[in-house]
Amino acid sequence: MHNIPMMEKDGNLHYPGEKAVIFDIQRFCLHDGPGIRTTCFFKGCPLSCVWCQNPESHRAQPELIFYAESCIHCFTCKQICPENAISETLALRFDPERCTACGLCVSKCPTNSLRLVGKEWGLTDLTNEVVKDIAFFQDSNGGITLSGGEPLLQTDFLLAWLPMIREKHIHTTIQTCGMMSWTNIEKLLPLLDLVFYDLKHMNDSIHKQFTGKGNANILDNFIWLSKSGMAVQARMPVIPGVNTAPDNIRETARFLKKNQQESIHLLPYHPLGEAKLNRIDTSLRPMNITPLDLKNLQEIQELFEKEEIHAVLYD
Repeated sequence: MHNIPMMEKDGNLHYPGEKAVIFDIQRFCLHDGPGIRTTCFFKGCPLSCVWCQNPESHRAQPELIFYAESCIHCFTCKQICPENAISETLALRFDPERCTACGLCVSKCPTNSLRLVGKEWGLTDLTNEVVKDIAFFQDSNGGITLSGGEPLLQTDFLLAWLPMIREKHIHTTIQTCGMMSWTNIEKLLPLLDLVFYDLKHMNDSIHKQFTGKGNANILDNFIWLSKSGMAVQARMPVIPGVNTAPDNIRETARFLKKNQQESIHLLPYHPLGEAKLNRIDTSLRPMNITPLDLKNLQEIQELFEKEEIHAVLYD
């Protein structure tokens, strides 16, 4: 895939600071922080959650995605590929080991069946892009939200970029899985206004089973973050059969209370990400589970409330 120099820190691969790789920018978001927000989705994640809604975000580098349903089998892509990465027999149409994500096939595909996920942004270009919405931020007390993937994998870029955003008095929220060194998180705190922090499961082995990593580092960072004075909002993806057992709900609530937190956002599972799995190079497979109905979600909400943690249910 795309050959961009990477640096290894705290067991994770990081981009150098002069560029970021972002796979989407969404405007007029209403659930990613206060007010109207523009959300930047940074590519790359240290976890591999089996329920992920954005599995195309897992790899840190730009990559090709294939929409088989619109392909007309003209194989213009095969004729133009300089790496001989296109195959008529592969279900994915391209060989990830050969593909460099150069984008030539994307530019020539007549049906837009091949697309690049992930675009490199420089400091000034990304600033200019998000300040297009500054009037909406000012009118609604909104701002930007850094999501992913995991934006903290691109900390060097954020350290260079966020001062430019602060100069424009734009409220900044980050959404994080917390799988990072505390040092990496701490140096960004003066440049942030709010941290949305995911707590996926309190049991280390179950957390590792479903995300690829244990939770010790994540819980430790949450404790440090709670002591830092930073505004923190805990969140939990509600995944049927994974983290919905009453014991896990109670343990999560007590962990929050012990760390002076009063609320949690509940994010119900939906299978929208599963449609993407056969379009990208991934080992993830559909979970084949049914989302919880409102009654079951409210029961989880009530369990948190009984532990004196206010639970806000999002759709």
